[in-house]
Amino acid sequence: MSRRTTRPEPPAVTAESPCPCGLPAAYGACCGRFHDRRSTAQTAELLMRSRYCAFVLRDEAYLLRTWHPATRPGSVDFDPAMRWRGLEIVDTTDGTLFHTSGTVTFVARYTHGGQPGALRERSRFERADGAWAYVDGTFEE
Repeated sequence: MSRRTTRPEPPAVTAESPCPCGLPAAYGACCGRFHDRRSTAQTAELLMRSRYCAFVLRDEAYLLRTWHPATRPGSVDFDPAMRWRGLEIVDTTDGTLFHTSGTVTFVARYTHGGQPGALRERSRFERADGAWAYVDGTFEE
């Protein structure tokens, strides 16, 4: 007998919903435009925000598409007990239209199995084929 796994259902977010990234815009006008390929993130921070939203929505295709080819995994595992609750950008270095690399330090708040927590990371971004891509990150205490 084969064992069937089911993907966890992402939260319901519509184009008119507040964007999970925390900017004061609707999802469709904010990170949704990156997810559906209407636009590309012009800065490392915007890419970081859109990738956070992709984790909230469990959008594996977007996460893989925006991962640097040198470090991209074969798949993304989503923990069904994880619920992302908010994003705070702590610091950015470079990562603008005029740069080829940049960093974004952030705190992503979550609940896991009902218990609150926070992930603190300093993420590195580089341009790959002209677009910003996530390279890797260092977890911070």
